[in-house]
Amino acid sequence: MSTDTDTDAVGQLEHALEELEVSLERVSAADASERLAALLTEPAIGVKLPFEGVSIPESVTTEPTAATLADAQTGITPATFAIAEYGTVAIESRAAGDEPISVYPEHHIAVVAASDIVPDLTGGFDRLADRFAAGGDSIVFATGRSATADMGDLVHGVHGPGEVTVVVLEDR
Repeated sequence: MSTDTDTDAVGQLEHALEELEVSLERVSAADASERLAALLTEPAIGVKLPFEGVSIPESVTTEPTAATLADAQTGITPATFAIAEYGTVAIESRAAGDEPISVYPEHHIAVVAASDIVPDLTGGFDRLADRFAAGGDSIVFATGRSATADMGDLVHGVHGPGEVTVVVLEDR
């Protein structure tokens, strides 16, 4: 169930993502599977989503190999949490392949529950402490599309995904 605090955090995340040229999709869990299917370009690779009633399309490969990662146009992963202030999603490094699936394909779709969006870095550190205390050992923070200015002008999408979409499950 979404609360006013969740709604404020989603709005703050949406604003931060706009600044990073990242799109945000707000959906209910009942509509999420259909929306994910509409967002992806095949071939696609993904991680099974931990949200009740939400699944990735059957056409999405869920067992990453070097070849499927290299061929994938879209990668779908759950985000453990998001930090609204910075437009950041936290992707676990797990054996299921969350981290490489979030960085190798051209388009990354991160799925996060509205209730897992924290407003600021302090909330993020609290979530990290909880994850590590529960046995988690590695999280990757993804803030927008990759960017570099190493050789002059700022260029997006040089490494990692060139396009990122964050799907927020508003009723979770």
